[in-house]
Amino acid sequence: MDAALQAAASALQAGGVIAYPTEAVYGLGCDPHNRVAFERVFVLKQRPPTQGVLLIAAEFAQVEKYVDAATPADAIARARATWPGPTTWVFPRAAGVPGWIAGTHAGIALRVTAHPLAAALCHAFGGALVSTSANRHGEPPARTASEVRAAFGGELAYILDGAVAGLSRPTPIRDALTGEWIRA
Repeated sequence: MDAALQAAASALQAGGVIAYPTEAVYGLGCDPHNRVAFERVFVLKQRPPTQGVLLIAAEFAQVEKYVDAATPADAIARARATWPGPTTWVFPRAAGVPGWIAGTHAGIALRVTAHPLAAALCHAFGGALVSTSANRHGEPPARTASEVRAAFGGELAYILDGAVAGLSRPTPIRDALTGEWIRA
């Protein structure tokens, strides 16, 4: 495994918050089941945790456990038809999903990323990761590792250097049950 990926995965497994490139911007990420790391993301962003975050994964198997088992098969098929890819889907969340992941939302936002480095990071970590734009609340999101360093200095456990995939804005978000756009 690439040394940088291993260092990033080790930082995540140790409870750190890292930055990594995604389809459009750099994301801040952590282990979604580590509440201390999760809360650190919101301290760094200076954003209330009630807003929730999305999770990215390398494959559907890494996010399947977050989806309510009663979710209709056509809703899952609708999302899977766009994955891997830059579309985030909001699903009814499974009962065992920690409430802090979704904030005050009833559902959970999930994406199987097509970004090769972000997907490799999920594989190296061994599961889905928190993904929220790397910026302080109200500031533009970082699109390069140097912009992340300028915004956060030494406050992150690791910055995985790489190129964003080229989308000009954050990924679109859709409702998995209805197919409706939440963020186009």
